[in-house]
Amino acid sequence: MIITRRAFTAALSLSGLAAFAGLSPWRLIGEAMAQSVTAADVAKPVSLPDMALGPKDAAVTITEYASMTCPHCARFAESVFPKIKAEYIDTNKVRYVFREFPLDIKAAAGSMLARCIAKDDAGKYFAVIDTLFKSQDVWTGSKTTESLKQIGKQAGLSGQEVETCLKDQALLDKIAADQKYANEVLKVNSTPTFFINGDMVKGETSFEEFKKKIDPLLKG
Repeated sequence: MIITRRAFTAALSLSGLAAFAGLSPWRLIGEAMAQSVTAADVAKPVSLPDMALGPKDAAVTITEYASMTCPHCARFAESVFPKIKAEYIDTNKVRYVFREFPLDIKAAAGSMLARCIAKDDAGKYFAVIDTLFKSQDVWTGSKTTESLKQIGKQAGLSGQEVETCLKDQALLDKIAADQKYANEVLKVNSTPTFFINGDMVKGETSFEEFKKKIDPLLKG
């Protein structure tokens, strides 16, 4: 069930979201049926346009599914992603795609704000999610809406524009639809989950492990 706009707005003002657990589409749907996943399945566009860095024709594409409230995702963004960016993305060897997989309603709100701020600007989008991960402990607290308004203000949005963004049911529905595809077709059921040319890598992963998987693909 997709959470209603009223419930979504109310949830953001609460310190705890237990009352909405039964309604939230962000609770994991569970293990998807076993099936083969291909790079084409991962690359398939669903509801929202991909936010990506690096050339479209890169030999290697990494796709990350992350939740903005996931501490493992935040640690990866802080300690591993910058190394991948410097060695592979900035040198045009790898295309990096970031996709939303919110595990709770606050994660959904963070993803919505990033989309509203960035619009179609991938560079701005990655900057916003970096800010959200770095300030995760702050905006996931008891004053989520107020904290997101402050982040929005830094990016040039008024408080009213942030509120309008967080009440955008159509955007929420698209994020939910993309999450459903990821869970049912790609078998994503936790964050972070990565696909390297279609090969799934689950959980917080070191730069060295990524390098072991990326380098042979570049040589090939």
